[in-house]
Amino acid sequence: MSGGWARVVLTGYRLAGAAVYPFIGGYISMRAARGKEERSRRRERYGYASAPRPEGPLVWFHAASVGETMAVIPLIEAVAERGISIVLTTGTVTSATIARDRLDPSIHHQYVPLDLRPAIRRFLDHWRPDVAIFAESEIWPMTILELGARRIPQILVNGRLSDKSFERWKRRSSLAEALFEHFSHVIARTDIDAERFRQLGARPVTISGNLKVDTNAPPYDPDELAEVQAQVGDRATWAAISTFDGEEALAADAHEFVRPHVGALTIIVPRHPERGDAVEAMLVQRGLKVARRSRGDVIDATTDVFLGDTIGEMGLYLRLTEVVFVGRSLTGEGGQNPLEPAMLGAAVLSGRNVQNFRETYQKLLKNGGGRIVRDGDMLSKAVHYLLTNDKVRQDMIKAGQRTVHDMRGALALTIRALEPYISPLAVKARLQTYEMERQEE
Repeated sequence: MSGGWARVVLTGYRLAGAAVYPFIGGYISMRAARGKEERSRRRERYGYASAPRPEGPLVWFHAASVGETMAVIPLIEAVAERGISIVLTTGTVTSATIARDRLDPSIHHQYVPLDLRPAIRRFLDHWRPDVAIFAESEIWPMTILELGARRIPQILVNGRLSDKSFERWKRRSSLAEALFEHFSHVIARTDIDAERFRQLGARPVTISGNLKVDTNAPPYDPDELAEVQAQVGDRATWAAISTFDGEEALAADAHEFVRPHVGALTIIVPRHPERGDAVEAMLVQRGLKVARRSRGDVIDATTDVFLGDTIGEMGLYLRLTEVVFVGRSLTGEGGQNPLEPAMLGAAVLSGRNVQNFRETYQKLLKNGGGRIVRDGDMLSKAVHYLLTNDKVRQDMIKAGQRTVHDMRGALALTIRALEPYISPLAVKARLQTYEMERQEE
């Protein structure tokens, strides 16, 4: 694709967006009906603000969903500590809940505007960000072009490109270059990601490591944990977390394989809690007794499965066990983040489809903190083996925690790379505060 064709494609994208903009309301309403949008905040998706812009310098952070939000929270807090105002946008209801629960109220949260020119312009006209910082792989053409037209620096942090995304962009290299040239800096997670961004035209590109390693362990309510632990008692437990369709059935297979030997309680935490009804129906049909967290069901000696169908309680579920299967890796593609179970003291199991977390799994496997299972049968045998071999399980737990410790440092490297963009804003914020204090005297 030539540079001329790239411009034609981007112009077509803009015109197509303008054509569908008047009719997008039906799409948003449909998502709201399915619980994927907050009805009371739908206007934010059109770029309308729900709060006034604070005075002084402001940075716009954008994180797509829960994982990206968790990764940038320490970075957001580091920037906010320097007196700079922040607006954070995310795209999902669950990530909005995380932002509300984890961040100081002074940090404004908005749902990300649709990548359509009227919505983006309305958003930028109101918030007037001095810098825009996007997490991981958020590449939205109209947003990038509008920020570029306003000469607002755009930075990608914790940048990654999956195998599939890279192949798609390579086939449209001129289009990629027309977009990536607007980034003032790409801070990539790995050497592979960095090289991919360079091939697609991004400059400059540096490497930070994975910001997700530098996040704090997911929080929990000590009273709630104590109550659930009392219900579990001295039963052995294992968990299947971030599961996708089909993986809950494999977890049920594993439970039925393990139950005659160790009487274990199985904890299943679907990636999308709204699938709770369907998952429960499948488990009950198999004759398993289910206690649902969302209903407040009590776990007793006859409970087979504790179904964690709630938002924001991963810290509780992970603290109930020492063996964790991480989903989206057997029946799904790409994998999910294994760092949280590893840092909280769990031996990690996963399927082979972990392309999005390849480097992390490579380090876990190399150090002995994780194991790959080929299929459901191998998962069942691995769970049984770990539950009945204390030394092997504890060795894996220690190796996983050591791996997480050795991988830390991405936050400091990212902050260092951002200094040329953040330091001037921090100076401006201090001067503004000084002027306000002087006027009050």
